[in-house]
Amino acid sequence: MAGLNIRSVLVTGSNRGIGLELVKQLVGKSNPPRWVFATCRNPEGTRGQELRELVSKHANLVMVKLDAVNPVSIQEAAKTVEAQLEDSGLNLLINNAGIFSNVTLETVDAEEMLGAYKTNVVGPMLVGQAFLPLLKKAAQTSAQKGLSCSKAAIVNISSVLGSVALVPETFFKPVISYRCSKAVPLTLGTSSLHHRAAISACSHPRGAAHSVLFPGARQLLLWRKEHSHGLLSQAVRPQAALNMLTRSQALSYMKDGILCAALHPGWVQTDMGTREADLTVEESIRGILTVLSALSEKHSGSFLNWAGKTLPW
Repeated sequence: MAGLNIRSVLVTGSNRGIGLELVKQLVGKSNPPRWVFATCRNPEGTRGQELRELVSKHANLVMVKLDAVNPVSIQEAAKTVEAQLEDSGLNLLINNAGIFSNVTLETVDAEEMLGAYKTNVVGPMLVGQAFLPLLKKAAQTSAQKGLSCSKAAIVNISSVLGSVALVPETFFKPVISYRCSKAVPLTLGTSSLHHRAAISACSHPRGAAHSVLFPGARQLLLWRKEHSHGLLSQAVRPQAALNMLTRSQALSYMKDGILCAALHPGWVQTDMGTREADLTVEESIRGILTVLSALSEKHSGSFLNWAGKTLPW
């Protein structure tokens, strides 16, 4: 983690799960950031208790109110952070806040779909817009060459469920609204299912039997590899969402010296991931921070997992 030398970082959705652990490990580094801004919708609420206790122990940790679906709240948060940073910029923005609902095509409705898009896609877009001036300032005042998280970066916490290429392997868990809000447009050529399973296996160090990161994944994937003898060809062009936003940000902000990437944290033991998940939140975040330290211009616009493996769109 020696390569991650950042002066300032902001993490949305910091009061629990992945966001809270990110904050814990950032302030616990041997060379912690000068400022860590931990945001959540209700800093004074019961869900913010653990984060408040952490703030009381670390002078460099600042709790900021930010509702990722409220433009006014986002702008106010940006002003608060700007005042704290004074004349310096923001090095790293991690869009972690999101929602997850276990709904299928038969049960999902318009309200659920729109809510997922608003939180998981529009929210990160608005947060990125609001903090863009501070990210640009950090890039402009940095002496570093190229792109890196230590200079200026936007990292969107995404999910392998948004990979269109891996839908056959991951559809064991439909979660339609969440899946669609993370999806990207893609045209798939003709490829063997065995090859697709091999690509999927790259997303987990334990191999193909664990690649889907959901209960029953082993049985599902092994069944597919055993019983699918032909070739699978399909053209898919769904609505663009969080991963497409990341790609667009990468192309738009490259000229400003800002790196942008999407990261899949793995199937993590949080309220969202449940205790059946493969990874502890500590293990996932250790991996993510290691990946962040290694990101460079060649990774901008990429979709990676917590172990640094490139995932198919």
